Amino acid sequence: MNIERAKEILKSQFGFDSFRMNQEQAIEAVLQKKDCVVLMPTGGGKSLCYQIPALMLDGLTVVISPLIALMKDQVDALKNNGVEAAFLNSAQTSREQTEVFQTVRSGRLKLLYVAPERLLQTGDQFIDFLKSVDVSLFAIDEAHCISSWGHDFRPEYMQLAKLKRYFPDVPLIALTATADKLVRKDIVERLALQNAPLFVSSFNRPNIFYKVEAKRSSYARLLEYLESRREESGIIYCLSRNSAESLAADLRDEGFDALAYHAGLDKETRDKNQELFLKDEVKIIVATIAFGMGIDKSNVRFVVHMDLPKNIESYYQETGRAGRDGLQSEALLFFSWGDLNKLKGFAEVEGNRAQTEIMLKKLNTMGAFGDLKTCRRKFLLNYFSENLTEDCGHCDNCNTEFERFDGTIIAQKALSAVYRTG
Repeated sequence: MNIERAKEILKSQFGFDSFRMNQEQAIEAVLQKKDCVVLMPTGGGKSLCYQIPALMLDGLTVVISPLIALMKDQVDALKNNGVEAAFLNSAQTSREQTEVFQTVRSGRLKLLYVAPERLLQTGDQFIDFLKSVDVSLFAIDEAHCISSWGHDFRPEYMQLAKLKRYFPDVPLIALTATADKLVRKDIVERLALQNAPLFVSSFNRPNIFYKVEAKRSSYARLLEYLESRREESGIIYCLSRNSAESLAADLRDEGFDALAYHAGLDKETRDKNQELFLKDEVKIIVATIAFGMGIDKSNVRFVVHMDLPKNIESYYQETGRAGRDGLQSEALLFFSWGDLNKLKGFAEVEGNRAQTEIMLKKLNTMGAFGDLKTCRRKFLLNYFSENLTEDCGHCDNCNTEFERFDGTIIAQKALSAVYRTG
């Protein structure tokens, strides 16, 4: 199949003039019916790597996606572009689900989004259904969830190994924004991918200015920070639901346009708050990690972490919500050793000892990042096995005069624990 046809679809269906990063190579691999793994930063356009082939291949593309909200957003966007797409999830009525099954059987549908749990149905009912239709491609979104080395391990993703068993001749594309070397290896092995090329785009987000400040007086500092950004959209991350709720309320009392978002809110409130933020009717969302995957708002100018994230992957993914339009944006982290020790305490009570060890190693790396005196971008990229030859000149440390020394060895030592397997 012709890559020129893919470029025509890119323009006519999605409105883009040219491919970015490794999109073209990944699409070519899929069209040649190869399995592949795509690592592309948040906002890099991973979805097009399977959406365009879906429109070129005969039959149905099945997309495994972990979140109901993410599925709905993607399907709505595809329908707006004139693409026949649907999703199946537990929030639908049985009548709605029946309609989707009928549309699939009719052969009209090009993309079907499902949760990994759908593959766990008793007696492989859903697998049997897929066998009865013409499936041309499987796409696994947020593929890092299959790895226990990853920052967001989901046991239900382990069931996806059965896809290659039942559909050995159907190509499979696995996609993620965050995966270190161990997670990449896990994705290939656990999905039983065959001779899969790995397409890794640069993790560098040059338009994001990385900044860390001491957590003492963080609330007063936050007010000062927001005051200078009243016309800008931003996300503030908190570790707990209560913190998100109370901070949003405090900010409203201070005259800021802020709403909370966390998993404890009812779905209607979550959807409404998200919609107001996406439409620029509310400037600030104060959220837990429940707000993240699939949020596609191009003009987020700042991301603030009031508490320490549990790992570099989460930090990178959450700060990556900023500046998707390519304009200058900022990521501010309030760092304290107290936060680090508290999170280590939580990790220690984790039932699985091997999982605890992984969590502690990742926390130590996060602590090293918070305490860093050298280029923050270099440290982040090094974590994802990407080398920056020179300091970035666009983080707080590059803009601060410390006693200069080569911090590369220190950074590598801090990171090496993550890659040691014992």
